[in-house]
Amino acid sequence: MKKVRWGLLSTANINRRVIPAIHMSERGELTAVASRSLSSATAYADKWEIPHAFDSYEAMLNSDMVDAVYISLPNHLHAEWSIYALQHGKHVLCEKPFAITLDEVDAMIAAAQATGNVLAEAFMYRH
Repeated sequence: MKKVRWGLLSTANINRRVIPAIHMSERGELTAVASRSLSSATAYADKWEIPHAFDSYEAMLNSDMVDAVYISLPNHLHAEWSIYALQHGKHVLCEKPFAITLDEVDAMIAAAQATGNVLAEAFMYRH
């Protein structure tokens, strides 16, 4: 079975909750991280044993090194980058909140439906 190649869209602190799960997964591998700064992305990649670092979100999303992305950007950027990722052939796991407005959510869903890619919100219930 082919592994899903994951990329991180930012070096946000919340990533530390997702990285171990991807590293332990038999069906996924963490292959890339993107930041607005190459030095930041490279340092983060070294720390978390991620093979590739990108100096822009576009560069990673335009590459063929990732199949899916975890988006942990500031909330107001979730819709914009989820849609961009979907339109560039990536599956998306977007940190909560999914988007700021209902119109943004509708646009995200439309992009997922148009591309056939998976779009999901990252949250969990506590009991």
